[in-house]
Amino acid sequence: MINDSNSYFSVPHQFNVYLSPWDKQRPIPDDTQLRQMQSTGLKLLSEVKALESNCLLQLRQLDSATQSIVEFLKLQSRKVDLVLQHVLEKEAQAGVQYQGHQFGGSGLSLFSDKQIDVGSIFSCHIYLHAEVVAVLCICEVTGSYPADKQEAIVPNNPATIEQALWQTDLAFIQILDEDVEQLVKASLTVQQKMLKLRKQLRKDNL
Repeated sequence: MINDSNSYFSVPHQFNVYLSPWDKQRPIPDDTQLRQMQSTGLKLLSEVKALESNCLLQLRQLDSATQSIVEFLKLQSRKVDLVLQHVLEKEAQAGVQYQGHQFGGSGLSLFSDKQIDVGSIFSCHIYLHAEVVAVLCICEVTGSYPADKQEAIVPNNPATIEQALWQTDLAFIQILDEDVEQLVKASLTVQQKMLKLRKQLRKDNL
């Protein structure tokens, strides 16, 4: 669970978000209850990624001769992750789908066709396809304001320009520690890709 909402930065990224209204009369679930809310596919993906992370960490502590083995196993784990994510995305999704705009370890922002009331609480599914990350958490709306039309343009989806009139910010109020770690790692990966792209663009313009 997030204790300090200012602990993590956010990065711009396109991803899918599904929101289901949370009755404020219901208590916020604890870690155990949140895990019980996860679908079978989401639990399986989380368990596999945790096992992969532990195994690769142990292999990296061995001598350099194992580097080729590490790279091979990373490739194999990537294949498994992609298959599991495909299965997960085929599951029936609860809630309303939105286009994610930014994410980090503390929260996210998304585009919507109408303003969402500040203080609203949602059960939230986050799917970062490129980074093979899927997360279930509980979020609270901290801001909803007119979106910058330039930012609201999503490639290959012209309808988004007209529909995305609002940008909504949400903070995590209940999320598993391992999921925060996944989101932080994914945000660092996205940032590294952005920096590499900018570096390459500078070279191309010289």
